[in-house]
Amino acid sequence: TEGCSEVTLVTVTAHMARVFVYGTLKKGQPNYFRMTDERNGHAEYCCGARTIERFPLVIAGKYNIPFLLNIPGVGRQVEGEVYCVDSQMLQFLDEFEGCPHMYQRTSVELEVKQWAGESTPSGQSADAPRRMKAFVYSTTTYQPEWKNLPVYESYDAYGGHGLLYIDRQSRD
Repeated sequence: TEGCSEVTLVTVTAHMARVFVYGTLKKGQPNYFRMTDERNGHAEYCCGARTIERFPLVIAGKYNIPFLLNIPGVGRQVEGEVYCVDSQMLQFLDEFEGCPHMYQRTSVELEVKQWAGESTPSGQSADAPRRMKAFVYSTTTYQPEWKNLPVYESYDAYGGHGLLYIDRQSRD
């Protein structure tokens, strides 16, 4: 796995990297405001995407946090959003995600579902890439029973699962 300070495989430019978010950092979710706060750095929405490989996306712990368990080939293809972020935002995300203790940042291969500004998935020019690599925050440290939790292909903090996400300000 790659260390949290490395920006090798998925570098967009010398100062920008792609990050795949699948949980509370997506648009409309409780922590999305962190992606748009310029004090954290710059993040620009690139596309909607899903993992090529299957992973277990579970909602776990007493705060009902979405976790992507780093168990490739198990679970479902996970849907999310890709952002191009500068080094300041990447550093903020590492700290926010508790990297490398709670989460690790690794590279994942993605299938692009819809590019930014694209009205339909087929509206993009034929030569636009439909696959890419991006960083993802996943965990190899989890309770053994988490492997038995329901897995999701898409996370919504307000979804029908009934597991209310507890934001950081409300935690004990």
